Amino acid sequence: MAPAEIVPLLQDAFPDAVTGVSGGPDLAAAVDPARLVAVCTFLRDDPRLRFEILNDISGVDYLEADPKKAARAGFEPHLEVVYHLSSFSSPGRRFTLKVVLPRWKDDVPGQLPEVPTLCGVWRTADWQEREVYDLVGVRFTGHPDPTRILLNDDWVGHPLRKDYEFPLEYHDIRCR
Repeated sequence: MAPAEIVPLLQDAFPDAVTGVSGGPDLAAAVDPARLVAVCTFLRDDPRLRFEILNDISGVDYLEADPKKAARAGFEPHLEVVYHLSSFSSPGRRFTLKVVLPRWKDDVPGQLPEVPTLCGVWRTADWQEREVYDLVGVRFTGHPDPTRILLNDDWVGHPLRKDYEFPLEYHDIRCR
């Protein structure tokens, strides 16, 4: 089953959850964060789909920091969490799901956006969600162990955010 055939199944099962579809070589369905767990459970358990594995979770920061380029960027600043799924039952079947989030929760700078954890759907989400938190700054609500995995607990900020300011020093070690 091709990704283009999967989207209508999702739209039928969750008419209010699919918020968009982006084309290209890897079709991706955007999903309302509040419905993410239900949609992913459906993708895993429906016998027509059987996406048994979560290959990867990526965080993407859509911010054009240069004011001259921002007007032509073609998007409003936001974050995306992208999920790549595969099926063992049907080798070669892949699907991409994404959640579009504001850069800041409730538009309050410094308040990280939130999305529900998928650890209860795919155990492989555990470390991947922790990596996205560390590097991009998305909180995964309900995560069983939300401690940092790549950066020290006292690290300030999330280095893959485009507005991140790299520190000059860390524990008296010059970084630049």
